[in-house]
Amino acid sequence: MAVHAHPDDESSKGAATMAKYVSEGVDVLVVTCTGGERGSILNPKLQGDAYIEEHIHEVRKKEMDEAREILGVKQEWLGYVDSGLPEGDPLPPLPEGCFALEDVDEAAGRLVRLIRSFRPQVITTYDENGGYPHPDHIMTHKISMVAFEAAADKEKYPEDDFGPVWQPEKLYYNQGFNRPRTVALHEALLARGLESPYGEWLERWKEFERVERTLTTHVPCADFFEIRDKALIAHATQIDPDGGWFRIPMDIQREVWPTEEYELAKSLVDTSLPESDLFAGIRDNG
Repeated sequence: MAVHAHPDDESSKGAATMAKYVSEGVDVLVVTCTGGERGSILNPKLQGDAYIEEHIHEVRKKEMDEAREILGVKQEWLGYVDSGLPEGDPLPPLPEGCFALEDVDEAAGRLVRLIRSFRPQVITTYDENGGYPHPDHIMTHKISMVAFEAAADKEKYPEDDFGPVWQPEKLYYNQGFNRPRTVALHEALLARGLESPYGEWLERWKEFERVERTLTTHVPCADFFEIRDKALIAHATQIDPDGGWFRIPMDIQREVWPTEEYELAKSLVDTSLPESDLFAGIRDNG
């Protein structure tokens, strides 16, 4: 189960990993916490389109349907409203009724229902900083942590209302946007005399003094990078197909950094680090 804040997050974070596991016969469920209603239209070709602006909820739902089909995953909406990304100094208050202002235990209860119904062995989500400090990403982290433990707690979430208890065995944070990967690709491009889109990223890394995360798990999934990109492009309002995401030649990506990275946050099974499989310690136990 991959728990994400908005439609498109599933295609930019761990998509190749999911496609790899689907190809192996693993059931994969994406949980999308919000409808992405307040996401900016980032594709220059679609900016200013009156229909999209008026029907953004329906447009983003259709994009999610297409991406889901490309990845081969199942998908469920948690049903909350996008909080938007506040900007300014001081930051404006979050809009009333948005996901980030919901009660954590109530929102976690919706996720508990899906966990108990789907019965995942592994859950992926965001770290305590949300991967980046979007209020919906941080809220996604909060409810995922509560639900991972509480799915097995029939006192907190009674079985009559939330379904028979279930305990997932491992929980990971997505860490695909990590500095070692960015540096490796940046240097590989420059060494080949190519332009790198990562120079500015690396400068911003210094500016924000971002704490390096522990990358415990590197999942080989290079054969699925093209599926990942196709799924991301399906989110047409959210991605510029001519932008930096797609400027790295596929052969360089596969050669230089053929994995997606995760940070093991919780495990109820024995495993040895580093790992190359989210199911390490689970497959071994049958």
